[in-house]
Amino acid sequence: MRLENVSEEERKMLLSFKCPSFETNPYVSGPPISQRRVAIVTTAGLHGRQDRPFQMDPDDYYRVIPGNVQANDLIMSHMAASFDRSGYQRDWNVVFPIDRLREMAAEGIIGSVADFHYSYNSIRAQPDAPEPVYQIAGLLKKDNVDAVLLFPV
Repeated sequence: MRLENVSEEERKMLLSFKCPSFETNPYVSGPPISQRRVAIVTTAGLHGRQDRPFQMDPDDYYRVIPGNVQANDLIMSHMAASFDRSGYQRDWNVVFPIDRLREMAAEGIIGSVADFHYSYNSIRAQPDAPEPVYQIAGLLKKDNVDAVLLFPV
């Protein structure tokens, strides 16, 4: 749904979000991008066709997405009424740019693509529930990931 099509109240709420600004210096150092292993973390509510859809269950936080996934193997169960899914339906790279990462790895722009990626149910991606974040961080570390693309939806 477009901003002009939502209620005045919802429009005000959406426009009230502040975008943070960051210093130009990274918090940590690491190898050049051409040597980094990159993973995707998205709040698009993506899951495999064989996985159960995201629920409103307070313990239903994330799904693991294999790095060799194909577009027709993923389902979006993002639950925001104001979310326009048409971009995702046309090109999954809008919320999960795995094709672009694969191209970048093939061209040597990045070192490699992670074996696994992660999708949050945006309803459950709350700061008061850090346990899943620690779980995902451990899984990323196990996969030797040293760069993550965050895709908030």
